[in-house]
Amino acid sequence: MAQTSLLTGRSVSTLPCKARSSRPQVTRIVRAAATPAKQSWLPGTPIPPYLENLPAAYGFDPLRLGSNAGALKWYVHSELIHSRFAMAGVAGILIPDVLTHVGALNVPVWYEQGLVAQQGSFAPFSSLLAVEFLLFNFVELKRLQDFNKPGSQAEPGSFFGFESAFKGTGENGYPGGVFDPLNFSKGPAYETMKVRELKNGRLAMVAFLGFYGQYLANGLSPVDALIKHVQNPALYNFTTNGVSLPVQAHPLLKTFQ
Repeated sequence: MAQTSLLTGRSVSTLPCKARSSRPQVTRIVRAAATPAKQSWLPGTPIPPYLENLPAAYGFDPLRLGSNAGALKWYVHSELIHSRFAMAGVAGILIPDVLTHVGALNVPVWYEQGLVAQQGSFAPFSSLLAVEFLLFNFVELKRLQDFNKPGSQAEPGSFFGFESAFKGTGENGYPGGVFDPLNFSKGPAYETMKVRELKNGRLAMVAFLGFYGQYLANGLSPVDALIKHVQNPALYNFTTNGVSLPVQAHPLLKTFQ
């Protein structure tokens, strides 16, 4: 079909437009993934509001001790410190025990280390313990001051000229500096690392109680007890062990008697 253009005066050929496809259009609905709810320690029970924003907090507070905001801050800090001590203690018990069994070391088990150290010591055990208490008291006081006023221990004159090395991240319990050589506190996985540290710390606290209770029950190191259990699970397990070594019987405690 030809028509005359009003602008050029030329004949212009026009073709009829194709009919639109009768194929139905498909509308895709994209839904954003919902943020999963935080898992409760007891399925079906809600997490108290005061615990929702804490790392690795799953609502376990049957006595509602954390409902006091001031006390909760101290509880969180104390758990973190106890977790770190427990992880260091469990590593100090388990690693030498494993290395001794594989022949890489030859050291006494953890509950005899104090006796061995006392025999070759230049001072009585009670004197060493008193010095340790004094040093720990100094460190704990510094930690308490930093808890009450975060960052105060990095102020000039607060730590014999070493303040810059102990300057923290501004968040209580996470000092940074020389205690964070890989700069985890500045990376994108910082919050994830906090959760992992607390989970491992809680596991270490339970493990240390297990090591101590195991020693009271059978007088064995963790690796020795595990070997016996693997060899004969029916004979060596927690139901067949009785407390055979009372706390009072430990030779190290005779120092205070």
